Amino acid sequence: QVQLVESGGGLVQAGGSLRLSCAASERTFRSYPMGWFRQAPGKEREFVSAITSNGGSTYTSDSVKGRFTISRDNAKKTLYLQMNSLEVEDTAVYYCALTIRGWPRARPSEYDYWGQGTQVTVSS
Repeated sequence: QVQLVESGGGLVQAGGSLRLSCAASERTFRSYPMGWFRQAPGKEREFVSAITSNGGSTYTSDSVKGRFTISRDNAKKTLYLQMNSLEVEDTAVYYCALTIRGWPRARPSEYDYWGQGTQVTVSS
């Protein structure tokens, strides 16, 4: 089993920065492609960014490209999302996810394991 736990959410001022973390609770002897999604009240879950198993390539949605950066530290079994120049519209619950497929995906249905989510609120 794979268990994922997000942390780092909270309240931040518009224009500020925040770093989210997603830690795996088990050693698996291998890594998998992972991604970040977000969901605002009344909205569908939205793809944010994804990263290959070894961190060599990343894929980011146009809505956050240039502001958000995904990365991972496989030795620490941790996925990160660095969020800069935050906007009020970025307010949402952010989820990390893992897919057992061999490449990053952008559809929530293609991910197999999910964290519990962490709330990010951007104030002006």
